[in-house]
Amino acid sequence: MAVQHQPGYYNSLLGPKKTSTFSCCFNSSLSPPSSIPILWRTKKSGKKDDIATARLNSSNRSRFVIRSSGSTGGGGGGGLSWWKQPEKAPPASRVSLSDVVWPSAGAFAAMALLGRMDQMMASRGLSFTIAPLGAVCAVLFATPNSPAAQKYNMFIAQVGCAAFGVLALSIFGPGWLARGTALAASIAFMIITGATHTPAASLPILFIDGAKFHQLHLWYALFPGATGCVLLCLIQEIVIFLKNSCKF
Repeated sequence: MAVQHQPGYYNSLLGPKKTSTFSCCFNSSLSPPSSIPILWRTKKSGKKDDIATARLNSSNRSRFVIRSSGSTGGGGGGGLSWWKQPEKAPPASRVSLSDVVWPSAGAFAAMALLGRMDQMMASRGLSFTIAPLGAVCAVLFATPNSPAAQKYNMFIAQVGCAAFGVLALSIFGPGWLARGTALAASIAFMIITGATHTPAASLPILFIDGAKFHQLHLWYALFPGATGCVLLCLIQEIVIFLKNSCKF
């Protein structure tokens, strides 16, 4: 329940005991009111009785209107309208088992191959298994037709955002200023170029906070983000082929 407070005058109407309507005035102050609200009393005969008039103290006047927060407002969607399933999303009954198995298997294969490459690069202290590539897997395998999964958007955003992380660290050093500047520049870059790929926005933060990547300098724009995406794109093509040819 939501309580709406509206200041102003308010009169209480007291009628016979059988009267169905009743209005009440709540005092916003803890101190007792300095005067009595206006009262009207009507006898059964229809003649008016004594009328006692007074005003509430201006500092204590208040009116409360109680209404449900679930009532439809300007959006007209109700309290849980934001929780509705998007109209373009297919119903759960239309999702086949193969639509779930192949993308999940592709994600497993991608992380397994990246983990194997980590073992090969362990002597150099580098890693392919980074969090942004996990987000790239979700985009490529779960929503292959979305704008973020397009190859142009992915590679342009990966290279550009990673480069902004390197530049921000070299100018401001490690800290909140470098993170904020790199992220702001990355978002502006994706808007200007039209290459929107949300996982790429985490690459600048990863470089600034990950000391093991500092030795790469501008090579970080290509490794491990863009290089890892090449492998993920190859696996995506296999997943799409299996989804279209092997349905169950």
